[in-house]
Amino acid sequence: MSIPNGPAGPLRFPDDFGWGAATSAYQIEGAAKEDGRGESVWDTFSRVPGRTRNGDTGDVAIDHYHRYAEDLDLMRDLGLRSYRFSISWPRIQPDGTGTPNQRGLDFYRRLLDGLHERGITPMATLFHWDLPQALQDAGGWESRDTSQRFADYADLVFHALGDRVPAWLTVNEPKTVVQNGYLTGHHAPGRQDPDAAYLVAHHLQLAHGLAVAALRASGSDSRIGPAFNLHPCYPADDSPQAAAAAHLYDGYENRLYLDSLLKGSYPEDVLTDLGPQSRMARGIRDGDLAIISAPVDLLAVQYYTPIYVTADGGTEHRWATSEATWQQIYPEGLYDLLTRITREYGPIPLTITENGLPTPDTLAADDTVQDTGRISFLRDHLAAAHRAIADGVPLESFHVWSLLDNFEWDAGYDQRWGLVYVDYATQRRVLKSSATWYRSVIADGGF
Repeated sequence: MSIPNGPAGPLRFPDDFGWGAATSAYQIEGAAKEDGRGESVWDTFSRVPGRTRNGDTGDVAIDHYHRYAEDLDLMRDLGLRSYRFSISWPRIQPDGTGTPNQRGLDFYRRLLDGLHERGITPMATLFHWDLPQALQDAGGWESRDTSQRFADYADLVFHALGDRVPAWLTVNEPKTVVQNGYLTGHHAPGRQDPDAAYLVAHHLQLAHGLAVAALRASGSDSRIGPAFNLHPCYPADDSPQAAAAAHLYDGYENRLYLDSLLKGSYPEDVLTDLGPQSRMARGIRDGDLAIISAPVDLLAVQYYTPIYVTADGGTEHRWATSEATWQQIYPEGLYDLLTRITREYGPIPLTITENGLPTPDTLAADDTVQDTGRISFLRDHLAAAHRAIADGVPLESFHVWSLLDNFEWDAGYDQRWGLVYVDYATQRRVLKSSATWYRSVIADGGF
């Protein structure tokens, strides 16, 4: 893959590079009780007082369910080549099992047809955290059966929509479900149970593998892979203790997911740290890792922040943070991450499916939103991605998180991550300065 410019010149990406943006169903769709959609764990979680900022929910979100055509036109006008979105499991199977809800499938058919009509390639995610509440009531991801229910749902969706979807993503950020849903408890289902958390990790990886098997069995020639949020872990100092602590931290943050997917084994240091009697260790059955590590066609990478690990296993901040105080702004971490994956796991095709930050966006009197901080962030991270491509990383596409301002999980509507400003009172969409900048980048093939 050649890139026709030197380091001092403009950054030009390959002609076939997939310029995109990303969303997820619960964060944008709304219509939570319409057309047969069932309850999800996020419907339940967000209604518990104190769980989300201002008590916000995704009941209405940004009403994409009704305004999808307008949003598709926005994507076309920005020149997007790729759109990464998610399918709402409870919209397809209200109770997580059984006969599909035809009205839910029809919505996604309309969305997919609209993308194709506008020359935008769909990239569909099967699970972006909105587990049907009925399955949570039956044990959720702690239950091995949920992995099989996910495979059944995936098979149903492949057969219903697969002719319209060239690339599928199975599970979005299993690590976030593990850490935020079962360790800290500030995401659905709101648990704080470390022993359950890593059993959940195994069942999410298993669900991914079973969905891959379902796609292969269907005879589809669509591509498939998971979406992992990965955080490069650096020692906070030069001591051997910090190096050892950073290595174990990396095991939980990255290798737990990458090794099982691409090497067919969980990292021994993590298994040892969890102990032989952990629920995860006891939950791994013969053949599971063969299912998890079945060959995939691509790996979706989501990068937001590095982690600096101290000698005692704690963490510290080294760089300026965004409005999301957990996010340190360090573009070099993206380069390190991409080159590490290629170096350690081989030349698997990569796509960046989330990269972005929240900024304090306000709508000015002249109907503009000047989010220059987002432009700087994206420029620096795209430059890191460009350098990784030049150094041999098979990176195919880049999706900004997010296309539109939306419901940001436990942060509610207080954080704005979008290229497009949404006036939540009226649902009016306004292009931010970052959107017009990104449109020029796409048109020029770089900057």
